[in-house]
Amino acid sequence: MWTPTKNQKFGVAIYNFEAEHVQQALRLDVGETVQILEECCGWYRGFSTKNRNLKGIFPAQFIHLKPFKIDNEGIYETVTPVEDPVVQEAASVLREWGQIWKDLYVVLGTPHGDQELWDAVRKTMMDIADWRKMLITGTLTSDQIGQIKLKITRKIDWGNRRLGLDLVPRVDGEMVDPDAVSVVELYRVHVLSAETSQGHTQGLGTLAKKKDRRKAQSHHLFFCMRDFSYHLGEDAEVFFSLYDACKGKFISERFLVKLSKEGFFNYVEKIHSNCTIFTDLGSADLSSELYIVAHVVRVGRMLFSESVKKSSSHSYRRPHGVALFRLAPSVLQGADGEVRNDVELTGKLFSSDEKDFWQLPELVLKKQSNKYSIMSNNASYGLVVSVKVVHGELEQATKENPLLLKNVCITKKLGFSDVIMPGDVRNDLYVTLNSGEFERGGKSVAKNIEVTVLALDVDGQPLECIYSGMGHEGSTEYASMIMYHNNSPRWNERLKVAIPIDQFGGAHLRLEYRHCSTREKNEKKLFGFSFIRLMDDEGGTTFRDGSHELCVYKCDERARLNNPAEYLTMPFLSKEAVDCIYSLPFQRSPKEFIVIDTLLCSTKLTQNVDLLSLLRWRSAPDGIGETLSRVTRVDGAETVKFLQDVLDALFAMFSTDDGNSTQHSGHVFQALVFIFSLLEDTKFEHFKPVMDAYITGHFAAALVYKGLISCVKHLSDLCPQNEKQEPIMRCFRSLEYIFKFIIQSRLLFARATGGQNEDSFRIDVDNLFESFAHMLNMHLENIENSQITLLEHLQGACDQLCQVLSPGEVANHLSNLFNATPFESTRELTRAKLNAMKNSVNSSLFDDDDGRAVLLETICTHLRQHLEGRQELRLCGDVLSDLVIVIHKHVKSHYSGRLPPSLHQDVETVMLTLFDVVVQLILSLERTAPSSGTLVACLMGILQLMEEAHYSRLWDANVGADAHRLRHLLYSTTVLLSDLVRAAVFPSDWFVMRMVTNHTILTAMQEIAQPLISTFLKQGRFDNQLWSNYLNLAVGFLTQPCLQLEHFSQQKRHKVLERYNDMRVLMGFQILSMWHNLDDHRLHFIPGMVGPFLEVTLVPEPELRKATLPIFFDMMQAEQQAKGNFKQVETELIDKLDILVSENKGDDEYRQLFNTILLERVRSNDPVWRESGTAFINSVTRLLERLLDYRNVMQGDENCDKRMSCTVNLLNFYKNEINRQEMYIRYIYKLHDLHLPAGNFTEAAFTLQLHASQLAWTQRMLHADHLYPAQTETQRKELIYMKIIENFDKGKCWEEGIPLLEELAAQYRIRLFDYQKLSEVLKRQARFYEEILSCNRHDNEYFRVGFYGLGLPLFVRNKAFIYRGLEYEQIRDFTQRIQTEFPQAKILPPNTPPDDTIRSSDGQYIQICAVKPIPEPNPKFDGLEVDERILKYYAVNHVRCFFYDRATYRGGADKDNEFKNLWIERITYTIESELPGILKWFEIIDQRIEQLCPPQCACETVEKNNKQLKQMSLQYRANPHDNIQPFTMRLQGTIDAAVNGGIAKYQDAFFGPDYLHMYPENSEHVNRLKVLFNEQTLILEGALELHGKIAPLANQPLHRRLVEVFEDLRNKVRKICSTPQSQRSVSSLQSTPPPPLTHRRADSDPATEFRRIGSIINSPLPPLPSDKCAASLSSSSTSGHSSQRSSQASSLYAHFQSASHDDELYAKPQEWDEGVGGSQRDSRPRSAFITDSRGSSPKSLTKSLNSDYVIVPSSKAVDDSQRWRHSRPPSPHAPRNSGTHDSLNTSWSDSQGSQESLPPLPPRGSEKQIRSVSLGGEEDVPPPVLPKRMGKKCPSPAMYGSDQFLGDDVDGCSSSGDGLSNGLPASTPTTPPLLSPRNHRTPPPPPIPPKTTSTPITPLSPPTSFTLNTSGDDLTPTTPTNVIVDQHLDGSHNSLHENYSVPTRLQPQLPPPSQ
Repeated sequence: MWTPTKNQKFGVAIYNFEAEHVQQALRLDVGETVQILEECCGWYRGFSTKNRNLKGIFPAQFIHLKPFKIDNEGIYETVTPVEDPVVQEAASVLREWGQIWKDLYVVLGTPHGDQELWDAVRKTMMDIADWRKMLITGTLTSDQIGQIKLKITRKIDWGNRRLGLDLVPRVDGEMVDPDAVSVVELYRVHVLSAETSQGHTQGLGTLAKKKDRRKAQSHHLFFCMRDFSYHLGEDAEVFFSLYDACKGKFISERFLVKLSKEGFFNYVEKIHSNCTIFTDLGSADLSSELYIVAHVVRVGRMLFSESVKKSSSHSYRRPHGVALFRLAPSVLQGADGEVRNDVELTGKLFSSDEKDFWQLPELVLKKQSNKYSIMSNNASYGLVVSVKVVHGELEQATKENPLLLKNVCITKKLGFSDVIMPGDVRNDLYVTLNSGEFERGGKSVAKNIEVTVLALDVDGQPLECIYSGMGHEGSTEYASMIMYHNNSPRWNERLKVAIPIDQFGGAHLRLEYRHCSTREKNEKKLFGFSFIRLMDDEGGTTFRDGSHELCVYKCDERARLNNPAEYLTMPFLSKEAVDCIYSLPFQRSPKEFIVIDTLLCSTKLTQNVDLLSLLRWRSAPDGIGETLSRVTRVDGAETVKFLQDVLDALFAMFSTDDGNSTQHSGHVFQALVFIFSLLEDTKFEHFKPVMDAYITGHFAAALVYKGLISCVKHLSDLCPQNEKQEPIMRCFRSLEYIFKFIIQSRLLFARATGGQNEDSFRIDVDNLFESFAHMLNMHLENIENSQITLLEHLQGACDQLCQVLSPGEVANHLSNLFNATPFESTRELTRAKLNAMKNSVNSSLFDDDDGRAVLLETICTHLRQHLEGRQELRLCGDVLSDLVIVIHKHVKSHYSGRLPPSLHQDVETVMLTLFDVVVQLILSLERTAPSSGTLVACLMGILQLMEEAHYSRLWDANVGADAHRLRHLLYSTTVLLSDLVRAAVFPSDWFVMRMVTNHTILTAMQEIAQPLISTFLKQGRFDNQLWSNYLNLAVGFLTQPCLQLEHFSQQKRHKVLERYNDMRVLMGFQILSMWHNLDDHRLHFIPGMVGPFLEVTLVPEPELRKATLPIFFDMMQAEQQAKGNFKQVETELIDKLDILVSENKGDDEYRQLFNTILLERVRSNDPVWRESGTAFINSVTRLLERLLDYRNVMQGDENCDKRMSCTVNLLNFYKNEINRQEMYIRYIYKLHDLHLPAGNFTEAAFTLQLHASQLAWTQRMLHADHLYPAQTETQRKELIYMKIIENFDKGKCWEEGIPLLEELAAQYRIRLFDYQKLSEVLKRQARFYEEILSCNRHDNEYFRVGFYGLGLPLFVRNKAFIYRGLEYEQIRDFTQRIQTEFPQAKILPPNTPPDDTIRSSDGQYIQICAVKPIPEPNPKFDGLEVDERILKYYAVNHVRCFFYDRATYRGGADKDNEFKNLWIERITYTIESELPGILKWFEIIDQRIEQLCPPQCACETVEKNNKQLKQMSLQYRANPHDNIQPFTMRLQGTIDAAVNGGIAKYQDAFFGPDYLHMYPENSEHVNRLKVLFNEQTLILEGALELHGKIAPLANQPLHRRLVEVFEDLRNKVRKICSTPQSQRSVSSLQSTPPPPLTHRRADSDPATEFRRIGSIINSPLPPLPSDKCAASLSSSSTSGHSSQRSSQASSLYAHFQSASHDDELYAKPQEWDEGVGGSQRDSRPRSAFITDSRGSSPKSLTKSLNSDYVIVPSSKAVDDSQRWRHSRPPSPHAPRNSGTHDSLNTSWSDSQGSQESLPPLPPRGSEKQIRSVSLGGEEDVPPPVLPKRMGKKCPSPAMYGSDQFLGDDVDGCSSSGDGLSNGLPASTPTTPPLLSPRNHRTPPPPPIPPKTTSTPITPLSPPTSFTLNTSGDDLTPTTPTNVIVDQHLDGSHNSLHENYSVPTRLQPQLPPPSQ
């Protein structure tokens, strides 16, 4: 069984665990950390630290256990690994950054991507991982571990800053525990962390508490010689030294590297022999022009040109070359602690004449190239060195870089460093051989002079202390370089003489001069010498530094020099030898001399005579006064070197043996003060420990304390009277050390006397502090600096006094001084006092209860005064910060459940004195004020210290009689806390600080609630404002961003919950408690608190929501009881809900809880307002649903359509459900703003019309808002109209803008009389009319989109919509756009309705298909001749009905002839609103399905082809010069239909002997198909005639072929239809143009000519002859709509395109191709050319006719006195009235008298946008029938009628025939038969009344008879030769209406009818 683990609690996965086949298994990845809860049989149960909520089991062997510790042991225990905090933090950071880094990768390549940041984070993560690995290995030294940790923390802080994560507060590189420090200290840590972090550009980190150290004073340069590529063939010496180019001198010793003649790589003498470290460089040295100079000296032959074979026993040092290496600032200016790599430098050797060798470096720097040259070298490099700068003390630097610096020789600086350490022992004398002047000595050439330097002791024995360069042992002598044949050599060689201090007194240097001749073998001839005595025997001082000219004494025997006593008595300096009058043992050469420079660096020897006289004061007591006066002139470096001896001498002179003062006591005191002040210099500050050691270990003057106190008091008393304040100020600066000596002297005295004279000492101290107080209390300008100095250095004296006085006594003295300082003083003095207070707070006095109690009250009092006076706020804040920090530390150290009385009193003192003034001050300050953050932290610190008893004490102290002070305090506090919560004073990345602050505020608010309830809830004292402030504060606290845990990472959220719990829940219950306490006062907070409480309930915390949602019920109840309704709650709730949800608050869970909890409260309490309350709650729930839908799609361009849908839902909700006009208008403009960027200008205009409709043309003033200024209602409506018109113009919907322009024109003309605007409006209106006729407009396609599945948003789930496509958008593009909007959705096939499984699944499914629009009736065009360009707009706009066709085969498809059983299933959809509208889509609210039989399908196919032929003929008649290829291909595809079989297939399918016997119900469609074929021959005849005219010669053979084939086709049609042979002969169709028509003017256009002569097509139609036909017509009249589609405004022809889209599966029987040219859609003429009594001549006229086709009757049957009038049919939505007409008239007279309404022109659905066929290219002309192979690939088109014509003036006309019964011809031979396209059940429309206008003249005679043979052999109806058939078929509705007419000019040429 599973048992809880004890020793196995934490581990790391070392293998991947997939957990696919294990129940309740936990999937793990390598490296994932787990917390183990239980174990069983080799399995663990626990959870991953990545997701603590998911628990599962995993194999034990997959886990590596780690040491751990448990916090909060128990059910809520937290297990953390026991490992280095930095290692743990690194792992945590890598996990957190890993996810962020992946997110950064995802957005790469987008506008939001940041490649540089991604690369930087990746590199940083890799570095941290590598460093963490190094720490875990445990193979590093402690110093290396420290460096690695520093690197990691710096990189972490850099990365957090770059990624916008939280700042990590650190102390010494480790994270701060916020529970262990005060809020104020935490604030300081954050400030320092932020400053340090921002100061580094590459993540040098945040060290929240810097080490208390100044910037490193010492710097060191590590040097290593890497290579020397010059081959000399002899030994060489390379001397390296540092050269300051600015000062023009060398600043370091020389470092020597010796090279053998074999070269650099063969030289191995010892490890590090080529490395050194140049030490003690100051900051000034690094900032200067610093160079490394290398002097190369050849050791060997005198002349380099001498033969190598020439042997010599002597080696000569000869100059060879110089190299320089510039140390750039980038090398030298390394920051503290920065780890830098070695920098490699390369240099070439320069050579010059030997006489210039001494100044060769300067020549190179000055670029005097005529005096030097670059030495040749075979290698590309010369001398290679590397350098590295390290900082700090050398000892520490060696520890930090042990591998680099250990055992490396040290090359010291010439002179002392900037910092002299007390332990330094140095006694180095530097001698530089500068130059010499020697005589030739009888030689013909100059000498080769070598100088040998020796150091000899008092006995003349050589000392082994001469160093030519560091890195080698010392020697007894040094031989200089030899300048060849030069009697005035200049060497500039520096050597170091390190004589032991005990031998320095009698030692001297001797310089021996030898001539080295190349001719004299094995001999260097001595010819003279010089010497130097190093110390003055009389004064005890050393030889002074500087340049010295030495005498040269002649000597040619070395033996004479063995006894130094002989020459030491002689003068050694040239200036001294001049005055020498006595004889000398050696002869001086007066013209010879040598110049040397000396420099002594010694901590034991001095060259200062004044200092020496002070140390030997007892030997000359009479000169003490003079000696003391010269002490201040002694160099400080000399003084501190002998500090102990100097102090002993001074204290010996200060007093007598019995303690009395001497005559020199004052001067001695001044000298002591001077020495003490030296220690304040940074150069000597390191001697303070030496001073302290002297005081405790060597100081023995037990009687000087009284004298020292007297001297200080004397100076304090003299301060007001003395003009020179500098000595007094120097004394005050040295108070600390003065009192150290006073206290030590007093302790020595007490120890010696057993504590005598203690009272006297106290009195002396009291008198001294009284003198100080008196001096501080004076208002004198001249002593202000002394007062400031005293306050600044007072604390040091008090700290020393605590050794002999109690802290309470010292605190009293200090407090008196603070109180003595006047409040009204200068700013500098005030600052000094506050600094003194700050020092006292941080002193040991505050560690003592008595001392703290005394000082605390004084300091708090002064702080209050300064805070109230707004003086030095920043400094006051610092003092208060230190105060709070110190008290907090004591509280933490003493806290054991209850504070000690002293600490309790201290907190109370601070609280009562400063709490209220700090609150008021923060309220009055700007948040950007420098002291604002500090004061807020102090306030939080005070609140953090306060306990319940403190709060009670604070309330009691302010309650008073009327509680006014308490009210003011509470009001100020709540206002301030609210301000702090809402406008956070701390930066957003200070997360730790903000959480601690929030926890403090939460505790304080719980205490603040007590006086509110106890004092301000009583009757008469209830304070609405106070309670409102508190509740708003609580709401603001609860809703602040930094407490919204759901936005945090899981790890961060867990840490917050572990430390603080969910503070939102705690505050929520506090709010609930306070709300319940209000009881009868709740009405005061309605509606003011509705919004804030709503904000609380929207916090995504279930427990909080459940607790606070009932507050709304209480509010409704309270308002209902008081006012009888809860209108205010309702209004405010709805307003605020809209705002808050848009701010990303709330979710679907909240919606459910809101509905459930409030409805439950309503049901359980059963109030009288239950019904209205339930309705309101449900309404708000629906609003929430819409708001959440809207918010969920607010982001992302792909969600634009979703945003529009949600906006409309909200818009309708606010208008229809709650009637909130302001919210309604607000969302109108949100929708408008969504449309404009998407280019939906038409929809944007319709949207604005919603607002315009709310306004009237009145002068009522409207308020200003963010969109419009204050203006009248008329002005605003005018402005909106202009915007609407502008959008309609952009959207090319000029028809919609014209009524608005007319309305504006009426206002300007009738009411406003603004003719200027009227003129502009009318011009614009005229332009709109012109645009309608001239502009090319592409008709938008329409698509049905069904959304299925529960995974989709609620507003589209399981719904279907009709979409209005974008301009030129095809179905593929549309599908892709929808898929982009719903990327997770799957596309369903368009022909299969989704079943319930898909609808109820959790997935997302979308079904898309193209649909065609069914135009709505437009009564304004009834009976009028209307241009097709005008009608075209209404064919695809203002539509609500659409259809979709799907092909089916009953009984299976016939392989030989698929037309036999091809059926069409037509679905008609109705949407909720017209398109276009405020959206580009609307939901489908109704759909109907009907079936089309095979012959009916064939009729529509043939009719479509006829229409295309007519349209193409119109096009080419209007534009005969267009490319004729498409026209030719269309004719060829129709006449010679080789692919589909043409008429033969239809003949075989429907005209066979058995078809009508089998399907008698289809007889009318069969008959109609025959008429259509007959009509097609007439159309083809006219088209061929036109083709013959315009076809070029190359196409004439093809044309003749088409004419031949057409003759066969016509014969076949005649056989089928029995058409009389009255047409023109075939020859008339050849290429020769026919003569012009006699009845038409040559200059007239077709429409004008036709209007002039009239037409029979205006004759009325007879009623239907049978019930079946009547039913068909009735159905047509109820479901058909007028089709207003027209061609382009520029032509009367349509364009043909090839429909090849995969989605058009079953559309081929219905769809026609669109033509070429400018239009992209099919346009067909919708009207007949008729004569208008008004004489107007539009190009095409619309006629709404009620029959499927017509055979035009004889002109004799036409009543010329009447003009037939055609009216529109009933609405398609009108109820059906079956059986209205039992019988139909069979005569023309009856039909003329009929009042039936003719059906409208059938509408035509929109076609998809299809690629236009180029005029010059080939066109795939689809045949007029559906090919079998396209049966499953064509889309579902609309089935339309086609206007059929024979010429170019074609217009539609319909005529009813009668005489048909049950599909057979009527018995009356003169009655033309009517063949209905469908078998409909609805009754026919009422008859058309006869026209009263004149009968038009027709050039054709109507047929006199029509017979239909119904036998099986011949089904050919007999038709007159001049039959004119025209048809308008609306395939987009349930019924089809046809108009058939052939304009005159397209008919065969016949003579005009006889009159």
